[in-house]
Amino acid sequence: MTYSEKLRHWLEAELIDEQTKQELRSLKDEKDIEDRFYRDLEFGTGGLRGIIGAGSNRMNIYTVGKVTQGFADFLNKNFTSPSIAIAYDSRNMSEEFAKAAALNLCANNIKVYLFESLRPTPMLSFAVRHLKCSAGIVITASHNPKQYNGYKVYGEDGGQVTDNKAKEILSNINEIQDFSDIKNITEEEAINRKLLCYIGEDVDKEYINRVKDLSIRKDLINEKAEELNIIYTPIHGSGNIPVRRVLKEQGYKNVFVIKEQEMPDGNFPTAPYPNPEEPEVFKIALKEAEKIKADIIFGTDPDCDRIGVVVKDSKGEYKVLTGNQTGMLLTHYILSSLEEMNKMPQNGTIIKTIVTTDSVRNIAKDFNIEVLDVLTGFKYIGEKIKEFEETKEKSYIFGFEESFGYLAGTFVRDKDAVIAASLICEMTLYYKSLGKSLNEALVDIYERYGYFKEELLSFELKGKEGQEKISKCIEYLRHSMKPSINGVNIIKKLDYKTSIEKDLINIEEKIIELPKSNVLKFVLEDNSWFVVRPSGTEPKMKIYLAVRGISLKDSENKISMFKNSVMELIEEAFNY
Repeated sequence: MTYSEKLRHWLEAELIDEQTKQELRSLKDEKDIEDRFYRDLEFGTGGLRGIIGAGSNRMNIYTVGKVTQGFADFLNKNFTSPSIAIAYDSRNMSEEFAKAAALNLCANNIKVYLFESLRPTPMLSFAVRHLKCSAGIVITASHNPKQYNGYKVYGEDGGQVTDNKAKEILSNINEIQDFSDIKNITEEEAINRKLLCYIGEDVDKEYINRVKDLSIRKDLINEKAEELNIIYTPIHGSGNIPVRRVLKEQGYKNVFVIKEQEMPDGNFPTAPYPNPEEPEVFKIALKEAEKIKADIIFGTDPDCDRIGVVVKDSKGEYKVLTGNQTGMLLTHYILSSLEEMNKMPQNGTIIKTIVTTDSVRNIAKDFNIEVLDVLTGFKYIGEKIKEFEETKEKSYIFGFEESFGYLAGTFVRDKDAVIAASLICEMTLYYKSLGKSLNEALVDIYERYGYFKEELLSFELKGKEGQEKISKCIEYLRHSMKPSINGVNIIKKLDYKTSIEKDLINIEEKIIELPKSNVLKFVLEDNSWFVVRPSGTEPKMKIYLAVRGISLKDSENKISMFKNSVMELIEEAFNY
């Protein structure tokens, strides 16, 4: 069916409401019409994510309904009496999509536990396991701009569904041919039939207690928590209540919340791109920092699974730590604290993604701890936690990815900014008790383990043409790339789509023991590397760069030169 035929189908369908049809009739731009209908909004391994609006390639109650009906069919095929937990964040239409999905599932005789108001994504992950559900859904588009929303699917282990299960769910979704196939029920009937239950304080309290139990230095917190000055911004998201509750119950009394960004607001009026990776979201917080003499500043994204940290550097200037830097600090703090207190587990393991800093290997080696690499996406870290739980061969200690996602403990199976906020405050308090700032602690880590430097480049390419351009670029790099970059030879090429790692010096190949993914990694003879991958959640191609220097200045110079060389290569690939 062409995009024009799809548009006509939507306009003629009796079950499409008049408001949606009016939106479609008002469209004048042919490119916009094509983008809305040239495909169905893609259900990937994480679920859906797209721009809110009318059309098959948009987030609306009809695309949500189709996916939910397919998911309901999957659950009824695989479970005798399936149940599901649902959460949603502060984004526009999140509550509406969550309730629509809940009622559709109830209409399919599936018991639904729906949070009574917005909650962070990690609390959904916790609820799935705590309530012994068959699955979970959270309505969020994470850190995307305000026009986006999304639909993330979780398995019974509390982790996002990974590749094989996602394919099975997608097969069921593809069987839904018409809007009339989407079942529905009223809220009143769902409650009367005891198919719809609302989640409240009981689950919240258990989750908060589990977060507090992860503290390593409880005595330090009990004695000195009042000495720490904290600035926190929820960036108009779902973290406001749980983050503040955890810190309050731990005894942190000087927690200053940025009022302008405190309340949930899907339009994100002070942060059009509500991403704690972006320094702009901390502008208001930094104005308060000097007055309050903050020891630590941090912010969480709308669904509170990512956290960004701001510290004062040696020049007295505030800077946003990279996701890798925060991960290095947390890794070292957790491992050194566990060792000091004789709490290090046997066969302890750190898990990171293939695009995350290699400095963690040096840190972990110092404590005789193994580091495992997984594909980009926290679902693969969650998958490893489940594997460890089943085989008992390894013990999970900590996992993180460079995109500001961290997890300690195993009662949640996704990145968790509530847990991270608690540990970051504990870590900052510990270093303060030693007379050190977090920045000084970071410098110590660099001095001891090496000056690793990483950077991320993003190329935004919207619409059908953009997706085609990304595909062509990656294929060029896969098959036609030169053997060196700026005179430095490429010694390894890892193709995660074919699962082959090529040693270009010894002319050898070996199998990559990870799921297949359209990702390429190139390692150079000076140990620098870069990774190319299409984003799974945005119309972007991402390039991850990494170098190692003998000093901070040396590593900064190296990453600058390397970035320029890789940029030239990518431009060449785009123009091929």
